[in-house]
Amino acid sequence: MQEVLVGIDLGTTFCKAGVVSLDGQELAQARVLTPWDPVPTGAEMDPRRFVDIAREAALQALEQIGPCRVLGIGFTSMAETGVLVDSKGQPLAPAIAWHDQRGDDEAAEIAQVFGSEEFTLRTGLPASRLCSLAKLRWLLKRFPDLRQSWKWFNVSEWVAFSWGADPVAEFSLATRTGLLNLRQQCWWSDALDWLGMPMPVLPPLVPAGSPVGRMKAGILPGADGAALAIGGHDHPCAAIGVGVVNPDTLLDSNGTAEALVRAVPTNLTDEQILLSVEGGAAVGWHAVPDSWSLLGGIVGGKALGRFLRILGKTDADKAELDALALAIPEDEPLPQVHGVTADFADLRGIGWNTGPGHVWLAAHRALAQEALTIRHTMERVAGPVARIVAIGGWTRSALVRKVKQWMHGEVLYPPVEEPGVRGAALMAGLAAGIYRDFWSLPSVRE
Repeated sequence: MQEVLVGIDLGTTFCKAGVVSLDGQELAQARVLTPWDPVPTGAEMDPRRFVDIAREAALQALEQIGPCRVLGIGFTSMAETGVLVDSKGQPLAPAIAWHDQRGDDEAAEIAQVFGSEEFTLRTGLPASRLCSLAKLRWLLKRFPDLRQSWKWFNVSEWVAFSWGADPVAEFSLATRTGLLNLRQQCWWSDALDWLGMPMPVLPPLVPAGSPVGRMKAGILPGADGAALAIGGHDHPCAAIGVGVVNPDTLLDSNGTAEALVRAVPTNLTDEQILLSVEGGAAVGWHAVPDSWSLLGGIVGGKALGRFLRILGKTDADKAELDALALAIPEDEPLPQVHGVTADFADLRGIGWNTGPGHVWLAAHRALAQEALTIRHTMERVAGPVARIVAIGGWTRSALVRKVKQWMHGEVLYPPVEEPGVRGAALMAGLAAGIYRDFWSLPSVRE
């Protein structure tokens, strides 16, 4: 019977699962829509649905290859979104989406209580509503009884726990919470004191790829007793999935958000940390051993989806819009696009000859310019980038590739269908003892 690994990537738009051979080849993939509940501020979800869609996606992937023996299951996920549970492991509150708008007032409190600069030096993050600390503060102000919660998990840690893992927290996910002391590699007690929560609510910290338990029986066929592992935050885990693990290589991940990720040494100075964060790149722990990450994000695909709707188009029209945009001469004036967020863009300079292709091209170039600015910040902090590797669904677009070439020069596109899934599966193989160490993980075959 074939022996395989399974990777599960709990993303903002889809939960993806895949089966990977022990030599690192992708054998099957499946995806299930992430079923957020819309709310006025954005989105939330019953945490139990994460468990359901993870199982559904994994079952679909496993069905494609037939009977097999699963040796390890690895999990990766979006960051910042968390799950509070009671002592029986049952969720106590909805999981608030990382992009939800709740938490602005709480972020202002964080900056006032701890000081913006001190918070950044302590955590590697800006004081913003994105971090889990702001979301937790929002919840606890409205539901004080939640301070009695047993544990708080990131999404992938929660699903792993539901399937048999020990209650643990992985470093690259923890680093996005605003609750981790970056330099000391431990939970930040002052932040917990401010929340009014006891230290045990945060699980023990473990590196990505650590063995964290065994799979419960009866959840997935052929997987009883499989080694469980947390592969880390989805972007660093995807970097591992395509072999972007060296300090001089930059990962450009193009999904619902566009993220730029770079592994760097752990000896950055306070000045370098502040410079990086001010320039749009948070500093935190990478899933690569003994490495920090520089991680900068822009709204990317979420904003492009908004432009599609502005133009009265759907995903089915992207190829047509790409063709229109690519046919525009380079010296032809374009509208100006500024201040792009998921919910807003300043679009001006619409002339009589402006068509949908012009708007579409201007949006792509504006977002690419934001990404280029973040790259330049990373280079100021950690030196020049020698290689750029781009992944994600939006890289299938001819226009996206052309704009990246304009902005960055040569960009590589590895032949990996689901980098995050592959990275999570390989980290499960590490936990299962299949690979000698992290540096012996199977490389990407060209």
